[in-house]
Amino acid sequence: MTVKLGVPSKGRLMEKTFDWFDRAGIRLKRTGSDREYAGAIEGIEGMSLVLLSAGEIPRELATGRIHFGVTGTDLVHEKLPLWETQVEPVAELGFGQADLVLAVPQLWVDVDTLDDLDAVAAAFRARHGHRLRIATKYHRLVREFLVRGGVADFALVDSQGATEGTVKNETAEAIADITSTGETLRANHLKILSDGLILKSQATLWKSRVAQVGDAERATLERFAERLAAVQ
Repeated sequence: MTVKLGVPSKGRLMEKTFDWFDRAGIRLKRTGSDREYAGAIEGIEGMSLVLLSAGEIPRELATGRIHFGVTGTDLVHEKLPLWETQVEPVAELGFGQADLVLAVPQLWVDVDTLDDLDAVAAAFRARHGHRLRIATKYHRLVREFLVRGGVADFALVDSQGATEGTVKNETAEAIADITSTGETLRANHLKILSDGLILKSQATLWKSRVAQVGDAERATLERFAERLAAVQ
């Protein structure tokens, strides 16, 4: 049995993850063609590389099928309701920073806070007979945030595409989505509520609390920890 490290399988997140581990003397590389999700680790014995989508990594950590994984804070908190009992953060990697925020149309000049949104949502339901729709991919995080903030008359609409476009397309009245600069929100005539920050996220190395570890794996984990200390 080897210690398994799961990392994003493509894109800039994969490239930056490879670079981060390279600074610790651990070389991650893809093997085979770009269409094959196969990889290898050089520089530390007893570890194997598993290439996954960033969204799959929280589940694999929570079930113990991988020992470590790199993915965003937002995905861990959204997909694992009891994440503290299943995984623990090892290191923030310093890239992939983004905020999960609540945004409304810029034309709503009198709506700047959650209290304002609650009032608008109540008036919207009274006028239209249905709840104000908020498009998002992050249902659990957004629902908990809105309930804590005292917003009552809302309905979450699942968005798997370009969430920022749902207001223009009239499939939602507001959105909750990840943003790094806010430019896409502004381009779609949306503004972030002044108290609308739901979660700050970045790429993070996580350790599974439930993955099985034998004597051989413990020795590998010690070597791995020593290498990681060089880049923290």
